[in-house]
Amino acid sequence: MPEIKEYIQIDEINPIVEDGQINIYGEVESDIDKKNIWDTSIKVEENGYYWNGEPIIKKGNNLGTEKPIVAELFCGCGGTSLGFEMAGFETVLGCDIHTPSIQTFQANHPNCSTINGDIKKVKPETIKELLNGRQLDILIGGIPCQGFSLNNRKRHENDDRNYMYKEFARFVEVLQPKVVVLENVSGMKSTGNFVNDIETHLSHIGNMTVKSKLLYAPDYGVPQKRTRLVFVGIRDNEFDFNDIIKTHGPETDKSYVTIKEAMGDLPSLKIKETKNKYKKAPFSEYQELMRINTNETFTNHTAPNHPLDTIEKIKNTKPGQPMYEKFKQRIRLAWDILSPTQVSGGIRPQFQFGHPEDNRGLSIRERCRIQSFPDDFVVKGGIVQARVQTGNAVPPLLAKAVALAIKKYL
Repeated sequence: MPEIKEYIQIDEINPIVEDGQINIYGEVESDIDKKNIWDTSIKVEENGYYWNGEPIIKKGNNLGTEKPIVAELFCGCGGTSLGFEMAGFETVLGCDIHTPSIQTFQANHPNCSTINGDIKKVKPETIKELLNGRQLDILIGGIPCQGFSLNNRKRHENDDRNYMYKEFARFVEVLQPKVVVLENVSGMKSTGNFVNDIETHLSHIGNMTVKSKLLYAPDYGVPQKRTRLVFVGIRDNEFDFNDIIKTHGPETDKSYVTIKEAMGDLPSLKIKETKNKYKKAPFSEYQELMRINTNETFTNHTAPNHPLDTIEKIKNTKPGQPMYEKFKQRIRLAWDILSPTQVSGGIRPQFQFGHPEDNRGLSIRERCRIQSFPDDFVVKGGIVQARVQTGNAVPPLLAKAVALAIKKYL
């Protein structure tokens, strides 16, 4: 096993682009970035917080649990793991190349083993050692989605990231978990023959039948129009996606969760302002759920530092309407709607949504609410990398619905 090391701490103040202007956080896109934005022959720029050295391993101490255990590769900040924990599972390991994501994962799973590094440099036997002889119940993988994403301007079939499922398959073959869960964006369905290839490959090496289905996050209580493609395979059984119970929407007795129901209880903010105490009592079931493990205080509720022209742009945009003519997906949110899909925004993400009432972009806490991360979940790494993490994450409530269905088979 490689040497176990401590984390390299990163600066909480990270570069951020706010509409092409430099502010206290920041930097601006170069002319080269702008020229190459559509060129698929040029490799996509890599996040500067990826750890490409030898994997940094931290051994956990929670293998004594009697709950079924979960390990997550490409874990990001841990949205899928959190959803499984909500359903009664125990997360014992997370692995990701993005250092701020691992710091977030560790902050919220202090007893877990973690691996910060390129999955190609991690051996399945290393995870076996970290499991200390324990049979793995579920192996989760949130393989990189940018190559399939419909928001990716360089989206194309031969993107190197589209083949990372083969790295996940290496671990399935050696660890032989009872269950595998793999997820990606809906765009994978329309990119090459990847869905069939993944189902066939994982079924063969995992000795199971792997199937997939598109799941719509609002059906499971998430206040966001987000669709994820989920693969599930179970040893000695065939998973029925009908076992995933919808909790909201037309087929239920609950309406979809609106923006106001999701985050209307959080304090109003001025530019650069931070607040960490509730000013209102929860007034929706969703807010009560998000606040269930908190007392008076919470984290990550700081308004972005926008230049004046951006503040004016938000101020002059009606709720529910696009703020930019060329970028229709960047809207000012309205209280009575579902959020559009929240994205990570690339290497130097700008704010994506305007607040319904305040003339600003969203705080990271508000982004967490849109993804269904509860208020006791702490996001590390500064505002830019926190946008990356919250944009890439699987909504925990969606993962919880999948986990509850899987639990019936174990």
